[in-house]
Amino acid sequence: MGKLLDFIRVQRRIPGVENLGIAWQDNLQIGYDQDHLQARNRWVAPGWRPTGGNRLIIRETKESDLAAVLHVEGQAFGEDQGAEIVTLVEDLLRDPSALPLLSLLALDEGQALGHILFTHAEVAGPKPCNAAAILAPLAVLPAAQSRGIGGKLIKEGLRRLSVSGVDLVFVLGHPGYYPRFGFQPAGALGFEAPYPIPEEVADAWMVQALRPGVIGSITGKVLCADALNHPEHWLE
Repeated sequence: MGKLLDFIRVQRRIPGVENLGIAWQDNLQIGYDQDHLQARNRWVAPGWRPTGGNRLIIRETKESDLAAVLHVEGQAFGEDQGAEIVTLVEDLLRDPSALPLLSLLALDEGQALGHILFTHAEVAGPKPCNAAAILAPLAVLPAAQSRGIGGKLIKEGLRRLSVSGVDLVFVLGHPGYYPRFGFQPAGALGFEAPYPIPEEVADAWMVQALRPGVIGSITGKVLCADALNHPEHWLE
């Protein structure tokens, strides 16, 4: 990813706000060039076209999805940033400090169109909270954007996290997009990001409480997974 703030820049570039791309099909053996991260066309079924939203299925990823997920992130960011985000996602998926994590795929007739990842976080403060998560990344196949798939992934992820007992979910993303799903600026509510967020994009650091009474009773610095805990992921 290079920097989490790249989510903001990429989302402003691509129509539909959803910032990454994903293309994967069940039962395909696909490789990718680590040096160039060039997508092989077999990831997308020839002639595939979006179908009606009623066929969309969201499920948790499996170990066998790993190569597909890494390929997706590399394809989405291309040669400039693909290698960085592939490394980051791979590190998060095998990072013990990222557990518990939630990784979801959105599929239409076996074709994966979107992916979302939530990893474990904590809030260190006067009243600590160890039931938090960070949303990063959110990915949708470019051809499937503007269908609300990103929003459905966010909603389903939040629902599952709420059921599992998570209290707070943080995201560094487009301030014109995530508030649609209940996120609000986190800094103004007393939540400090793992690394300082530039003032001009302070509203991009957001939070959502999954149960009443959390906002206002908990404040402090957010501690993320080790794989995310590097300044290059948070600073301009």
